[in-house]
Amino acid sequence: MRTLHVDAPISATASSPGREMSDATCVERTALALDAAGVAGLTGGFVRLRGDAALDQARTVDNAVRDDVTLPNSRVLGATLAHKDMFFRAGELTECGSRILAGNRPLHTATVLARLDAAGAVDLGALHMAEFAMSPTGFNAHLGHGRNAWSPDHVSGGSSSGSGVAVARGLAFAALGSDTGGSVRIPAAVNGVTGIKPTQHAVSTYGVMPLSPSLDCVGVLARTAADAAAVLQTVWGPDANDPHCLVSRARDFTTALARPLSERDVVAVPEFDTTAPISDEIRAAVERVTQALEACGTTIRKVPLPDLREAGALATLVLGAEAASIHGQWLCERRDEYGEQVLRRLERGLLYPATRYVDALRLRAGYAQSFVERYLAGAQALLLPTLPYAVPTIAETLDGDADEIERRFGDFSYWTRGINYLGLPAVAVPAGRTQNGLPTGVQLIGRAWHEDTLLRLAHQLQQHTDWHLPSVDRLGPLDHAAMPAGLDTAESSVSQ
Repeated sequence: MRTLHVDAPISATASSPGREMSDATCVERTALALDAAGVAGLTGGFVRLRGDAALDQARTVDNAVRDDVTLPNSRVLGATLAHKDMFFRAGELTECGSRILAGNRPLHTATVLARLDAAGAVDLGALHMAEFAMSPTGFNAHLGHGRNAWSPDHVSGGSSSGSGVAVARGLAFAALGSDTGGSVRIPAAVNGVTGIKPTQHAVSTYGVMPLSPSLDCVGVLARTAADAAAVLQTVWGPDANDPHCLVSRARDFTTALARPLSERDVVAVPEFDTTAPISDEIRAAVERVTQALEACGTTIRKVPLPDLREAGALATLVLGAEAASIHGQWLCERRDEYGEQVLRRLERGLLYPATRYVDALRLRAGYAQSFVERYLAGAQALLLPTLPYAVPTIAETLDGDADEIERRFGDFSYWTRGINYLGLPAVAVPAGRTQNGLPTGVQLIGRAWHEDTLLRLAHQLQQHTDWHLPSVDRLGPLDHAAMPAGLDTAESSVSQ
């Protein structure tokens, strides 16, 4: 399957993917994208396409361009986007990778989707996800496994599995995902794209199915940091429908991207010892990125290795308690409709003492402050791995009994889960390939509300490396004979 580049905004520069389609109308580009996504089906990350609705959006864009109408934010004008199947759109199926919500048609639209609509983006459809966003590998007992964009035998990462795959295979300019313990950053690393998890409560979650409201973040996956910045800038801003959204104004994340790095830009890099949960291949990837950042002009400052076990455990406690509360009635009335792994995690959350949950929330602010003071003192970002080891096969993640599988899931999200507890922003960027030929990545952690700094670091890194730009030949074809059937371009769902 050829990697398509029909997805860039109409305002794309000459260096942007999709420039070869710049003379096509938005309708023509959207139709081509829908056809490609329909053929790919789950191998391209999609579970449902919007068909005529997406084409209607494209016609609106073409009419606006023809009539020289200025839209509120033209940075995503005409861009073909997609969203994890947990972002509500009024009247359209939103099933959250589950049986329980099969046939669910919400009455309202997520704020982030409404903002992208208003900015002239085209929403192609809904993407594969782990059931109720509860797997870091992309496992889904109902829809089938998410399939890595580079190899269908390997995991796609989760829980925003389809978001990473669709972007990596060039089927969408960018995709929305959610990140509660790494669910944007892990698929980004596994599929070789860029993903940003913003500061906690920075982007409205109104109209997004919750997993753990204290930890949930709406994030963006895109080929480049610049593309991710354009989408984040569009969805950012206060929302009267979300009282937890803490931002007071819009932000410009794109203007500062082009400013070169200098010795005043300091990146903290841990001194990894033999106890670190990291393979030699991933250690080498961190070193590659460290050297590249130095070559860009940054100052590298060595810091002690963060121990993320406690933060990860506290995140697990908060997630478990809140998810069990959200699913409480369904657990009583529709228990058999959950996949086994998801059911185990939800029912464990019912057993957590309320005092432990309250303590975890009470300790959070102080824990985050201590982390920043220790690892980000005098630095703009902390460089960490995204994954502990090379991308595993699907079979490897399912080998063993239920306890072993769950332990392996926990190991896979070691470097990401605790960052959600801290509430800090993070940008995951590609960092080359491991010996199995698949991508891996690193993440840049920053201070709260400093997404612009992280995106600039990531953008400048990508101006001096090509890890985020795989060639068509390197992606290669997928074996569609072994995959689920494709989708129709009209609204359809593989879970029905």
